Amino acid sequence: MFNKILIANRGEIALRVICACKELGVRTVAVYSEADRNSLHVRFADEAICIGPPRSAESYLNIPAVISAAEIANVDAIHPGYGLLSENANFAEVCETSHIKFIGPPPEVTRLMGEKEKARVAMKKAGVPILPGSEGVIQSEDEALEWAKQVGYPVILKASAGGGGRGMRVIRGAEELPKLFQAAHSEAAAAFGNGDLYMEKFIERPRHIEFQILADQHGKVITLGERECSIQRRHQKLLEESPSTRVTPKLRKQIGDKLESSLTDIGYQNAGTIEFLMDEDGSLHFIEMNTRIQVEHPVTEMVTGVDLVKAQIRIAAGEKLSEIVTAPIEMRGHSIECRINAEHPEKFTPSAGKITAFNTPGGTGVRVDTAAYAEGVIPPYKFMERFLESSRNGSGR
Repeated sequence: MFNKILIANRGEIALRVICACKELGVRTVAVYSEADRNSLHVRFADEAICIGPPRSAESYLNIPAVISAAEIANVDAIHPGYGLLSENANFAEVCETSHIKFIGPPPEVTRLMGEKEKARVAMKKAGVPILPGSEGVIQSEDEALEWAKQVGYPVILKASAGGGGRGMRVIRGAEELPKLFQAAHSEAAAAFGNGDLYMEKFIERPRHIEFQILADQHGKVITLGERECSIQRRHQKLLEESPSTRVTPKLRKQIGDKLESSLTDIGYQNAGTIEFLMDEDGSLHFIEMNTRIQVEHPVTEMVTGVDLVKAQIRIAAGEKLSEIVTAPIEMRGHSIECRINAEHPEKFTPSAGKITAFNTPGGTGVRVDTAAYAEGVIPPYKFMERFLESSRNGSGR
């Protein structure tokens, strides 16, 4: 097991990792920007190092600063949490070069699954159902028109390197395709530095279903059931639950078996989430994979009894899944997670400031993952960065 882990994140996920480390007897190092000096993850970690100014680009996303902190603190591993550098293959490679264990999949696997059109090809090859769509990146408007004709309208253009609704456009007819193709390409290039697009058949009223997996370094992959995240606002999940009321035991096993086989073939390691859309006929279609822990991981933990964050750490330390998950996965009960945002109650825009009162619910079956506290301050920087990003594509977060 590791002696010391640096958490390259902030907020509730940083606290979650710190708690898991304490239970495993592992010392922790928090990194923080100047704006987060008084945050709870800084207080609860064994050590804390300031890595830069308030803006994420100059602190949490500053790879040299994070690695320097890890080397100064002499850590064995880095846990990236979710968001920020968690799916950055270059960061994983730098960790590897620096002889620091990255708690996540190998960089080449992160890179493969992060390029969505390549991930679609890999899943299709393994027999995982995917939506009809283009084969690889679309190079021009003319090619997009040809693919749309083959797939059948409506279709959706998506950014190969993106997420969160950016670089995404629904097209319902050939006459609007050229304009929307250029808009999606420009938005993707501005948001991700990569304007590559691919196309899928658009499902009008889908359900969003995602499967949780764990994979060790010894070729073993298991699925831990599914979560339903269909209630969203502007491509951001608001309510998550497990299990889904629309996934039958037969379908759960069928998809689980295919995922375990396909992820073993590509050499996946650590935690991950495979996202599907369910059409009105109840069929599932792969759309993408998140190569990290998810915000909504607690609902899976509540119904399976498996601590996913501790499992991540133990897997990265070289333990076998058979030592971590010692009983067959059985989903018991039902869990629902509500995501609470600091927003203006009428405008639904980000609202920073001091928390004057903070009371959390309690009781049997109630769990609260948060970094908020009474008299704590919600800084504007994180929200403004997200709001400005979302404003570029006409949606809030």
